[in-house]
Amino acid sequence: MSVRRPDDLDAVRESYDRVADTYVEMVLTTGLGDPRTHPWLRSALEAFAGSVAALGPVLDVGCGPGLTTAFLAERGVDVVGTDLSPRMIDHARRLNPACDFRVASSTELDLVESSLGGVLGWWSLFNLPRDVLGEVLVSFARALVPGGQVLVATHVGDDDLERTEAYGGVPVHWTTHQWRPEQLTVLFEAAGLHPVAELRLPADPPVGPTVVMCAERR
Repeated sequence: MSVRRPDDLDAVRESYDRVADTYVEMVLTTGLGDPRTHPWLRSALEAFAGSVAALGPVLDVGCGPGLTTAFLAERGVDVVGTDLSPRMIDHARRLNPACDFRVASSTELDLVESSLGGVLGWWSLFNLPRDVLGEVLVSFARALVPGGQVLVATHVGDDDLERTEAYGGVPVHWTTHQWRPEQLTVLFEAAGLHPVAELRLPADPPVGPTVVMCAERR
């Protein structure tokens, strides 16, 4: 199915290309963003892996340097990582040479119906405009086999935050769209997905309140 192309897609891609080197250095030196360093987030990913591994291929959308892709692969998941930023994919391939990575926007995946066991959006969908996220979730739902799951982690709040710098002052141009869990539930259900789990976490500087939500295609 066709998903609208965000007007700021090129600016967002260029921004993530600019911050990729600094972001990867931060992750490797501090562990921030590494799923293995947070017990509750690690548990959510492990539960997702256990639920979808036998259902078919899994897509890690917005994989960045591939940490979550490798995490799922280590747990027996047939997973492909995709990211809008070619520079992020360069790092992902370097750091995780055994995994499969491809450059692609979440709005341009051209997914085949009933072809996936799962889709992961791990802090990777918050740049999508609010009206586009719903369309992307519909495309994910359509691509899942019955029983397949979508796992999304994102920032909780009410605001659209315009970012002009990130990760040590690197110039960027993107919007962080914050969501209330109740709003995401509405989007999941409108896409034909049944919510099955929700994990809310309080602010943990430098990251604000977050939510991890899982929904299933029935």
